[in-house]
Amino acid sequence: MQSTIKGHKGKLQREEVGLTGGLFRVCICWMKKSLALIAVPLLLAGCATSPFRTVYDQPAYKAKNPANVVVKVSLNKQMVYVMEGNKPLLVTACCVGMPSKPTPKGNLCVTRKERNKRSGSYGYAICGAKIVPCEAGNAKGRYVGYPMPYWVEFAPGYGFHQGWVWPTPKTHGCVRLHANDAGDFWELVKVGTPVKIANTQPEDATLGAKTPRPQDYNDPDLPESVMTSPVYFEKIKVGVLQ
Repeated sequence: MQSTIKGHKGKLQREEVGLTGGLFRVCICWMKKSLALIAVPLLLAGCATSPFRTVYDQPAYKAKNPANVVVKVSLNKQMVYVMEGNKPLLVTACCVGMPSKPTPKGNLCVTRKERNKRSGSYGYAICGAKIVPCEAGNAKGRYVGYPMPYWVEFAPGYGFHQGWVWPTPKTHGCVRLHANDAGDFWELVKVGTPVKIANTQPEDATLGAKTPRPQDYNDPDLPESVMTSPVYFEKIKVGVLQ
């Protein structure tokens, strides 16, 4: 997803300069215009509904020995640490399971990978030209699952995948990764890679404390015609390791 800048448009009021007190009025006019120019970026930065956003894209590095890669997930911090020994290969924010549908804990491992996966539970019903969000069991028409690219399964029915990374737990137990980082994560892990999921991780106080979180979590999905098409998987970002 690309970042956007939204803000308020404003006008600079122009004062007429008379012959009497002309210099004074010119100074006042110049000061008002200067303050207005300063105020515009401040307004943009302070607007709660449309703040300035930087692109979220965490650096990812190739492992010297892929067999030594370990994935750690902090549920409390909602962070993923892909480590090779003490070296971080990728540190990125994630979104984990809500309290009613928690993410499984434990010492697990990657059991399966599927780049172009779709959900078997939630998606869309297609009936002619009409596309309606639905659950799989309630689809009135042809069911097409919600796209879950870069699926990396660590337990039956649970996996890492690309999705919106909210600041609070929002998933049904899976671990969502940002669109700009999911491909990198996919490239770093393989079937058999250890996955350690716990409430906290030792890296929380160091790596996690200085890693930002994405701000685009509440952006809208692509049009439903794209979400239900194979074209969607052609648009996702390919993982690139440094």
